[in-house]
Amino acid sequence: MDIITIRLSDNKLIMLDQRKLPGEISYYTAKTKEQVFYAIKEMVVRGAPLIGVTAAYGMYISYLNGDKLQVTADYLAKARPTAVNLTWAIDKMMTAYYEERDLLDQAKAIHQEDVDTNFAIGNYLIKLLGSKRNILTHCNAGILATTKYGTATSPFYIGKEMGINYKVYADETRPRLQGASLTAFELMEYGIDVTVITDNMAAHFMSKGLIEAVITGCDRVAANGDVANKIGTLNVSIIAKYYNIPMYIATPTSTIDMSLESGKLIPIEEREPWEVTSRFGKQTTPDGVKVLNPAFDITPANNITAIVTEKGVIYPPFTKNLRELFLIDSD
Repeated sequence: MDIITIRLSDNKLIMLDQRKLPGEISYYTAKTKEQVFYAIKEMVVRGAPLIGVTAAYGMYISYLNGDKLQVTADYLAKARPTAVNLTWAIDKMMTAYYEERDLLDQAKAIHQEDVDTNFAIGNYLIKLLGSKRNILTHCNAGILATTKYGTATSPFYIGKEMGINYKVYADETRPRLQGASLTAFELMEYGIDVTVITDNMAAHFMSKGLIEAVITGCDRVAANGDVANKIGTLNVSIIAKYYNIPMYIATPTSTIDMSLESGKLIPIEEREPWEVTSRFGKQTTPDGVKVLNPAFDITPANNITAIVTEKGVIYPPFTKNLRELFLIDSD
């Protein structure tokens, strides 16, 4: 199966419905801004890069429907607040609109940029990993979170084409199980060796020397190198640091938010309690129990070995080197 996460057909946005994976392959079609909002908010599509591409096409569809585009921009931006790619793509579409450029061309350019970016990230990661073959990843930052290759998974796909075979450990990733349901699904579809472990097994396998590196994607990087990623990434980073295992963040530069001084300023999305209390149609907690369900946590820069972008590998000190990447004056 060639996984296609999103495509525009007859001015309708057709998205692989990731809520139903791995058991069912079905598609969700959006013809209005409200349907695009729903797809992003309810995680028909998810993953920062894919959310950005979805929003770009959503802006184009809204324009065709005669909506006021600034109203649509403000509306879609509220769908999921943590992933900065959402507002990045919306801003690009608004710029194209005000400059009277073709909005479909701009949306397609954002889509193609994602493909090219992920390919570049994958090649940098392959060089960075060297002889390391046993890799842990958390959540899903793969094809299903992007439009091709993925960010954190990109070296596995590109490596396979080059004859390099990685063994991937996929954290289950509670509470929505993106690692077990999505990462495992897509890697198996492409014949890549993948083993699912529960989130609380990571330390055990690291202690046994079975994991040589950790690669995750992210939803936002602050100017100091702090990273927002799926809840549980902080745990993984602490354990990896304890066992002296490199922790790599794979991210497009569009996910780096230089307007935020540190991760403390990144908004954290709080999701509905049912994601924790019930799975697969069965309640697993007592009635009325209190629930906290933040979708993301912040991994501090000092737990990160390197941030890998399409423009190259960024090492500490991140505050200085991220400014240099964006050619920002230190004064």
